[in-house]
Amino acid sequence: MRTLLKCAAPLAALLAAQPALAAAPAGDWQLVWSDEFTATTIDRTKWDFDVDCWGGGNNERQCYTDKVRNARVVAGKLVITARREPTTGPALPASQRPNPSDPGTLVKRDYSSARMVTRGKASWRYGRIEVRASLPQGQGTWPAIWMLPEKWVYGGWAASGEIDIMEAVNLGVPCQACSTGKEDTILGTIHFGKQWPGNVFASTSIHYPAVLKGYHTYAIEWTPDRIIWQVDGKTYATRTRNEWWSGGSSAPGAPFDQSFHLLLNLAIGGGLPESRGTGGVSTANFPKRFLIDWVRVWQKPMTTASTPPAVGGQTVAMAAPARQEGGK
Repeated sequence: MRTLLKCAAPLAALLAAQPALAAAPAGDWQLVWSDEFTATTIDRTKWDFDVDCWGGGNNERQCYTDKVRNARVVAGKLVITARREPTTGPALPASQRPNPSDPGTLVKRDYSSARMVTRGKASWRYGRIEVRASLPQGQGTWPAIWMLPEKWVYGGWAASGEIDIMEAVNLGVPCQACSTGKEDTILGTIHFGKQWPGNVFASTSIHYPAVLKGYHTYAIEWTPDRIIWQVDGKTYATRTRNEWWSGGSSAPGAPFDQSFHLLLNLAIGGGLPESRGTGGVSTANFPKRFLIDWVRVWQKPMTTASTPPAVGGQTVAMAAPARQEGGK
């Protein structure tokens, strides 16, 4: 009982934190989808789980599961928990297996976590996507809020694109370049170009010391000609249509003219975090928790098109990519 109380205290403190709620965006935005996590369990009409130990093509060290110990709703928050524990699961994601229902070869990893997706349940073409969340800290942690194509119409990753709303690695570890002396960087990125290995990306990172404490709102505003990134309502990056392209189409706006679904996950290790900070993965202070207060998707009447443009004269690839998905 003493151990249970000791482990529960930090989570209880985080869940009790109630910063002011973000207001509805100004203008004619209309709420088209949301999850406020007010139920006692995860709404499976809105979310699915990726279950595999693939590691995103980046040598990440976790197995993703659909177990309650890795993802659950507590006191109005979605809690994605990464645990240091031996975990066995499929070596490949379902999209890369000959028979998706057959787990195939199994492998063991040192950590478990969760990767939640709206794939097959909800996807959007343009809009404002907002997620209010509290991020985990420690060397090797890699929480991400991001989007992938619902249908890979321009080809495998990254010809069909990827939008990273927020990523952060190694928060809280010693950082000489950070004003607080602790890692406080967040990133906003798009991946595009040709299929791997001809993929390219454009990324902006900023120091944001506030991220080390409490909840913050991470958002993109995505229109036919630009994508902007915001944190707590402040814009820190903008990409315009002339900056991206797809090897699968010459259409203006491709690949970000199609419907994308949302992903929330907490990775442990992998190329990005392990090459930064103090290096590798620290085993201290597990479990790590990624807390999500709410997810909201807004659209404007002029950019609510539900049918993406036709892709003429090219092969349409409907399956997920054979390589990595942006390294998550």
